[in-house]
Amino acid sequence: MAQHIKTAVEQMLAPFLEREGFELVDIEYVKEGSNWFLRVFVDKEGGIDIDDCGRISEFLSERLDEKDPIPTAYFLEVSSPGAERPLKKPQDFVRAVGKHVFITTYEPVDGAKEFEGTLLSYDENQLVVLAANKKTEIPVGKVASARLAILF
Repeated sequence: MAQHIKTAVEQMLAPFLEREGFELVDIEYVKEGSNWFLRVFVDKEGGIDIDDCGRISEFLSERLDEKDPIPTAYFLEVSSPGAERPLKKPQDFVRAVGKHVFITTYEPVDGAKEFEGTLLSYDENQLVVLAANKKTEIPVGKVASARLAILF
């Protein structure tokens, strides 16, 4: 059901976001405690502000009221993906080459399941990460999650 809702929301939002110059980063439909949350993460060149989030939220609220794809009560949140933006789509990884990332894998790669370092390269088959002065080739199919990371 969550995937169906995410797909429906993406279809409602995509034309508006494209027309307005926004990029859909991610959609979450999750239950936390007794409440359901529909979270939409959006970005644009130069970043988004509270007014952008408000416009997107208003547009999406109207569409959700019209189409009513979610059978339960929920809270709608529209926000920036933040400094530790998730990397999900191929273009996210392409943009992240040369940046500091945190990657987890489904199974160990060279004896580890977590990698934090510089993303050296990406193609549809693998990522190459320089972590702890060691280059590691990670098959894309083994990536459980990936995000930009803040270097302290």
